[in-house]
Amino acid sequence: MREVSIQGDAIRLGQFLKLADVVGVGSDVKGLLAGGMVRVNGEVESRRGRQLVPGDEVVVSGERLRVG
Repeated sequence: MREVSIQGDAIRLGQFLKLADVVGVGSDVKGLLAGGMVRVNGEVESRRGRQLVPGDEVVVSGERLRVG
């Protein structure tokens, strides 16, 4: 599992995926979410604006990320 540090107390899912270099541009996030390829804390997530806080776990295409 890779930890990705954020600034502040929370970050939106779309911003987090860009910060973690999972996607190159924000528009790529929509496709991942629409395809059910993103899980947050074990549940499929479809909202790009979902707020993540330190300790949350995100799984995208088999890669496990932790918000730090």
